[in-house]
Amino acid sequence: MSPRNMLARSPQPRLVARSPRLWPLSRSTRSVRAQRRTKRRRPRVLVMVIPVFAAMVALLAALYAWGPLNPVSAALAGQGPLVMEPGWSGSGSPVVRVKPALALSVLDVLEVKGRAPRNSYDRLAFGVAWLDVDRNGCDTRNDILARDLTQKQLVKGAGCQLGSGKLSDPYTDRELDFSRGAQSSKAIQIDHVVALGNAWQTGAQQLTDGQRQSLANDPLNLLAVDGPTNVQKSDGDAATWLPPNKAFRCRYIARQVSVKAAYRLWVTPAEKDAMKRVLTSCPRQPTLESGYVP
Repeated sequence: MSPRNMLARSPQPRLVARSPRLWPLSRSTRSVRAQRRTKRRRPRVLVMVIPVFAAMVALLAALYAWGPLNPVSAALAGQGPLVMEPGWSGSGSPVVRVKPALALSVLDVLEVKGRAPRNSYDRLAFGVAWLDVDRNGCDTRNDILARDLTQKQLVKGAGCQLGSGKLSDPYTDRELDFSRGAQSSKAIQIDHVVALGNAWQTGAQQLTDGQRQSLANDPLNLLAVDGPTNVQKSDGDAATWLPPNKAFRCRYIARQVSVKAAYRLWVTPAEKDAMKRVLTSCPRQPTLESGYVP
């Protein structure tokens, strides 16, 4: 077959002429079609954007929880054990577990009330002083001395009893010598940061026997300090007594706030005002965690 005949027999493409639009689309029709196109495209955009956004949120949350964006983490950076030396395993029972937070923030959520009557107060309501709550063979007093003193020497044949040591007293900022004896031991005493008399009048009457015993022996609420200064404090709260060492006041008040929160004690209006005045000068001061786990 000749090339000419082949061309003659090959099918020719059909050309369909579109008739011109006689009138433009109405505005409503164009809007509907635009919305349809948008709806068709939107899922593809969301599939790409949502995972990226979720990843960014997770990253920011992680930075805030553990990294430099968290003011609490920044406040705790470089500090050692906050409450007890490693290995402490108390068996007390605080009401709630207070994790590190800003002391000012925790103070703001404490209940504010007047003092309850003191006429029924009895030290024995908090248990016998001192108990061996962690069952390590040493009572709480010796545990706290071992925690807070340096250059410690044990009494021979007396287990964990300290015979001597040195204390950097947080209340007076003085170096004190400790020597065990009927009279010399009074030079260094174990202070209840929230005094038991104050605790009784600010909610401890409603605690169980076990919770009051825990409050009296919790290392969070105990510090080895200068004896005469501790006697001067007595059962005073922040409105009536603060440590003479001004550099320690922020940590002292933060510890009081931590104790009050852990045992659901309230503060009086005057006490809260005094606490806030101190903490305002150190707004990043953190609370401390109880040595016990409820």
